[in-house]
Amino acid sequence: MPELTSYDYAIIRVVPRVEREEFINVGVVIFCRTQKFLAARVEVDEEKLRVLAPQLDRAELDQQLESIPRLCAGEGPIGALGPAETFHWLVAPHSTVIQCSPVHTGLSSDVPAELDRIMDVMVRNQKRLG
Repeated sequence: MPELTSYDYAIIRVVPRVEREEFINVGVVIFCRTQKFLAARVEVDEEKLRVLAPQLDRAELDQQLESIPRLCAGEGPIGALGPAETFHWLVAPHSTVIQCSPVHTGLSSDVPAELDRIMDVMVRNQKRLG
């Protein structure tokens, strides 16, 4: 049986009006300290976003969302901090349109595959967790 390792993840959300506490899940950021693995994936459901937040500046939103996987890949001053510091910076509470859920923990023998599985469940709504 493959060895299990722990990982942390958070759901990336678009929160168009913070005071209303409505959001759309648009991505996942995942971190595994023992594997020094940090990655993020972002996919926006255009129809959901158009219904919830037609007023958003899409060019600005897309630019900010697209920067998250690049930070995880080590780009820019935040990305250069290293995987742990970058993850903690990304998931820290922000009062902006892009926010992360609380951090969750899991166990897996294939952490990169967990990114796809969590995306399927929490962003693409394709199947159940577990």
